[in-house]
Amino acid sequence: MFKKIFSKLSLDIGIDLGTANCLVYVRGKGITMSEPSVVAVNNKTGQILAIGEEARKMVGKTPSHIVATRPLVSGVVSDFDVTEQMLRYFIEKAYEDRFPLHARPRVVIGIPCGVTEVERRAVEDAGRNAGAGKVYLIEEPMAAAIGVRLSIQDPGGNFVVDIGGGTTEVAVISLGGVVISRSLRVAGDKLNEDIINYAEREFKLLIGERTAEDVKIRIGSASPLKEKEETTIKGRNLVTGLPEEVTVTDADIRKAMEKSVKEIVKTIKDTVEETPPELLADIMSEGIHLLGGGSLLRGLDKLIEEEVKIKTKVGDDPLTAVVRGAGYALEHLDGYEEVFLETKDIEPPK
Repeated sequence: MFKKIFSKLSLDIGIDLGTANCLVYVRGKGITMSEPSVVAVNNKTGQILAIGEEARKMVGKTPSHIVATRPLVSGVVSDFDVTEQMLRYFIEKAYEDRFPLHARPRVVIGIPCGVTEVERRAVEDAGRNAGAGKVYLIEEPMAAAIGVRLSIQDPGGNFVVDIGGGTTEVAVISLGGVVISRSLRVAGDKLNEDIINYAEREFKLLIGERTAEDVKIRIGSASPLKEKEETTIKGRNLVTGLPEEVTVTDADIRKAMEKSVKEIVKTIKDTVEETPPELLADIMSEGIHLLGGGSLLRGLDKLIEEEVKIKTKVGDDPLTAVVRGAGYALEHLDGYEEVFLETKDIEPPK
């Protein structure tokens, strides 16, 4: 009885702890936050100056002793203390209108497939130290599949590709578990890096990550467009050292990202080849589900369908699929307990 009362007083939270962005789902409210996974730190004092959107605005504009950094690399904790501070910020912000009697929140955190036990424990401990009463971990493709309401608990096969900022997660899901999974550290951030390197190599132009991201969104594509598109990018000429503006086309950006896009397609192909025939028959009927921000790259679904010979579709609101799935699983905990990787009861503070 007390356990039921305690759980009702708890403000449960689902978190998509992404390399590029963090999204927060609060039970009964839906998605309440979507902010960049960026933290600004004063290296002289160790003080956290800003988190999220405010920290992102500082990227590339800070004095040498202030560093705007991402504490997660490829969805894995690279700086434990800073990640803990970032999680605390998100939990407290979601919790700011709580009643005094509210218990410490139960928190579901999405993590990449194939992380090590040490990496898994780092995320769990960071959540606990940030104020969670109980931490549940869920693999991102599983959360994404739940988020778009796939029948993951049925015996049929579900093929999910979650392309985030740091990783591309490919998984075959059946009977509430991941049958086959592959995690590729090539995703949205790598595509941005490809564009930066291409501008430097072809135009001798130095551009920043935000510029590359904007170009990718505006004219980027994985397969040829019906009509030619172009845009201008501004940066510093590496030869003269002076500001310069150049015009790039969709073909330029496609060429820049070609190698990384091929790696993603190959990973999907390799996963299909390993899929048991019975499940593959289901997947051929249901298709491949593209989720995550990277799935919004124009023509990617068409390219995958041509290369893999399985119909491919982009899920509804793919950017929020993981956090929606984490929140839905938490709201229906009794029916989804088997999908969590590990749970840990945390003793209340003395």
